[in-house]
Amino acid sequence: MTKRLLDLCIALPALVLLSPLFLAFAVAIKLDSRGAVFFRQERMGRGFRPFRIYKFRTMVADAPRRGGQLTVGHGDPRITRVGRWLRKTKFDELPQMLNVLLGDMSIVGPRPEVPRYVEMFRPDFAEILSVRPGITDPASLEYRDEAMLLAASDDPEKTYIDQILPAKLAISKQYLARASALHDIGLMFRTLRHIGRT
Repeated sequence: MTKRLLDLCIALPALVLLSPLFLAFAVAIKLDSRGAVFFRQERMGRGFRPFRIYKFRTMVADAPRRGGQLTVGHGDPRITRVGRWLRKTKFDELPQMLNVLLGDMSIVGPRPEVPRYVEMFRPDFAEILSVRPGITDPASLEYRDEAMLLAASDDPEKTYIDQILPAKLAISKQYLARASALHDIGLMFRTLRHIGRT
């Protein structure tokens, strides 16, 4: 079974089964704060092709004007009440199943980054973006509490650029070196163990 076929066999049923949950989240988001249900942001995809990633909105509608692209800790004042719970449980990432159906992403693959940071490490990303980015990967599991690490830094963006992003790139390269259907399935189960936890 090819990786793309595996993605479709998972994403399509997941979207159907999760649709009641999506509706409940949508209602909660709209009742909690003004703004759209979904947050869309440009990320860099396979072959440096940009695309719009889907997430449930977890911040106030004008969040980009109130701060940078990094979220610093769960106490970031831009995060809404419902958004804080969605982030902790990782349910905010579920709409990326739509990106999988559209062919922008895979279930498992290096997490997509914003163009600004991709350009800073373009030679590394030339290797990493030889495949579709994914909803989950070893780096995202390793840095599940990335926001808290940034919150402990005096200069969060410098910490991300100098320490966290290089480490994630190294992990992504290791993933590519051993990528296989069996390895991907193992990562999916590891991810499922974390989803929903607070």
